[in-house]
Order: sequence, then structure tokens, then C-alpha cells
Amino acid sequence: MSYYTGIMICTWVSLAVLCVLVRENDRLPLKDKTTYYLTYALIGLSALTEWIGVMISGNAEISSNLLRFIKCCDYILTPMAGFAFVMQMRMRNKIDRVMSWLIAVNTVFQVISVFTGWMTVISPDNSYSHGSLYNVYMIIYLIIIVLVAVQFAIYGKTYRKQNRASLYLILLLTILGVALQEVVDGEIRTSYIALALGAAFMYIHTTEFSQQKTDERIEEQKILISRDALTGLLSRYAYSHALEQYDSEMPEDAAVFSIDINGLKEVNDNLGHDAGDELIIGAASCIKKVFDGHAFRTGGDEFIVLCRMNKTQARRAVDELSRCTKEWQGKTVKEIHLAIGYALIADKPGASCEELVKLADKQMYSAKGAYYRESGKDRRKR
Repeated sequence: MSYYTGIMICTWVSLAVLCVLVRENDRLPLKDKTTYYLTYALIGLSALTEWIGVMISGNAEISSNLLRFIKCCDYILTPMAGFAFVMQMRMRNKIDRVMSWLIAVNTVFQVISVFTGWMTVISPDNSYSHGSLYNVYMIIYLIIIVLVAVQFAIYGKTYRKQNRASLYLILLLTILGVALQEVVDGEIRTSYIALALGAAFMYIHTTEFSQQKTDERIEEQKILISRDALTGLLSRYAYSHALEQYDSEMPEDAAVFSIDINGLKEVNDNLGHDAGDELIIGAASCIKKVFDGHAFRTGGDEFIVLCRMNKTQARRAVDELSRCTKEWQGKTVKEIHLAIGYALIADKPGASCEELVKLADKQMYSAKGAYYRESGKDRRKR
């Protein structure tokens, strides 16, 4: 076995391993998997045609027409193998279309060259050498390499700056392998091992940083889910998680506040839901000033605060909140009245967070009842 054959076997096995990795990757959709398979197949077939051409060159027992056909396939598939890298990027732009046209032109040129000898000249001992128009092929090939490099630069912009260097180094590795083979006129055949390595690194880069992007999107979505869209306070979703955290490790000075808007239904009925939203936003802004980072909107006009306070601090917080609501004035709604209740773990040792919420709710509803009795308003229009 020749050294070159050993390198080619390693190349084909590497491509086979990549196919298995793609198949086992459940995160990849079928369309993306097909693109990877096609990429590796093109590289593998291109490497095979080059290897066969080298192996049968100079063998007088082999038909010269077969050698000419093999070299035609080699020169058609080699630019396609380079183009395969762009396929993995799944970009559709003008450069992609130009490369497609160049691939088509080269294919036609190679087929014609089988009958004209423009690309391959077969000597009497059945060895091949470059034909008179081989430079035309090289020009097309170099243009494709340049366009691939441009596509890499464009593709790199879809990643953060700190993730681009590895992508450009993958391109450099691949171009270096191709260039070494062309410069030494085929004496050192490094193109396909470089393409296989490039394909492997490209797969690692794409899957790794695509997953990183997915993780970032999930974190962004968690933030969106954790924030109430109307008020900017923490959401019901965040409240559920906070309850779990408090239950797993209850602070010794845990405090729970239950807050509700008085008269919201009356505002909605008489002034409209936009006015009701203004009232909710106004209440939330006051709650945020007093309990920044600890307040949750758990319902339409219902708010819960989970924080750490002693009794003195809790009373002061209620006073500050009452003072803030008195100072508030909206465009449509002129005043806010809140019903506030709170419960402290110090007053109920061993209680769960949910039990503290129920105690705070009970106190809040008591405050709400007092408000309606004192104001003389119909509680059914709350």
C-alpha cells in the first residue's frame, strides 16, 4: 500500500465518521443533515476519482478512455468539493449563484475536453499530463476558492467577533492543503485530507456555536417570560420559580407582601381598559420604587412581593408605598388606591412561602374591605 493510499483511506474513514456524527445529532433537522451528507459525499467522490486517476496512470493495461473519463470526473468534482463548504453555510445570495454558474460552466468544459484533449493528454504509456487549456480550469478553480473565502467572510459576520477566528482558520487550513498540492504539481497530495479536516472542523464550529446561539435565545426567552410585558415587573412564571427557591431555603427574615388595586373594575367599566392599564402600570411603578427587583405581577391587578425584611422595615415599606400612590397622577386616572397586606416568617416560624402568601392575602383582603366600607363604594365594582 502506498503512502498516498493510506492518506486517502484516512480521508474516507474521516468522512464516514462525520456522516455518523451527523446522523446521531438529534438537534439537526433532516434538511441540514442532507446538506452535510451531500457535502461529505462530494468530497469523498472527488477524492476517489483523484486516487483512481493516480493509481491507473501509467498502467498500459488500462484503457486510455477510462483514464480520460476518470480525470474528467476529477476535474468536475474537485471544484464541487470546494463549493460544498458553502453549502453547509446555507446561504443563498449572488455569490452562491455565481459559483453555481461557474460549476456548470466547468462541467460543460470538462465534458467537451474529454473529446478534444484540452484538459488531459494521454501519453503512449497511458500516463496523463495537463492539456493546453488546463489553465482555464485553474482560473475557474481559483475564482471559486476566492468566492468561497468571500462567503466565509460574510458567514463569519453572523457570529460574534470572538467566534470568527476559528472559522477563518478552518478556511486557511483548507486553502493551505489545496495550495500545497497545486504548488508542488501533485507530488504532495494534501487537498482531500485538508478538505476532510476542514469539513470536520466546520461541523464542530457550526454545531457548537449554533447551540451557543440557541442557548442565548433560550436565555433571552427566559428573560422575556420572566418579565411582565405590561408593567416590567417580574412575571407569574418568575413568581413560581421564586416560590420554589424560598421553599428550598427560607430566609430567617423572609417577608411576603400581597398588593391589590382597589376600584380597577370601576375604572375599566367607566373609562375603558386603556385607563385600567394606566392604573395597573401606575401601581406597578410605585411598587417597583419601593420593592425594586422583588415584585411580581401574578394577575390582572394582583401583585406579590417576596423579600427580606423585619417588622419595622415592612411597616416603613407600606408607608412609602402609600406615599408614592398618593403622589401619583395619571393622564386619565387621577388616583390609585392599593390594598396591602404582609406576613413575616418571624411571626410564623416554620411556615412555607405559600402559607405566608395566604396570610398576606388575608390581611390584604381585610384592608380592601376596610377601604370599601370607609369610601362607601360598591365592592362589586372593585
